[in-house]
Amino acid sequence: MANTFSISDLAQEFDLTTRAIRFYEDMGLLEPERSGPGGRNRVYSSRDRTRLKLTLRAKRLGLSLNEAKDLIDMYDSPRDTVPQLKKFLVVLAEHR
Repeated sequence: MANTFSISDLAQEFDLTTRAIRFYEDMGLLEPERSGPGGRNRVYSSRDRTRLKLTLRAKRLGLSLNEAKDLIDMYDSPRDTVPQLKKFLVVLAEHR
């Protein structure tokens, strides 16, 4: 079974509040599974952890959350990374 993480695990690892992680979820950057009574417990996958890590890196580079989401979502597209790289270079050039 793949590694899974609770919201507390991610909050502690990345020094974030659980509220910040829920905000990233609301923005569509994270898509945890739900478990427990009424789906109250969030279960984050390794993919969610990586997306959170990339989101935080993008923020440090000065990208907006929407720009970060656009770039990160490209990882879910076909394996051709050329469009992703071109878009990333354009976004970085705009932030210089």
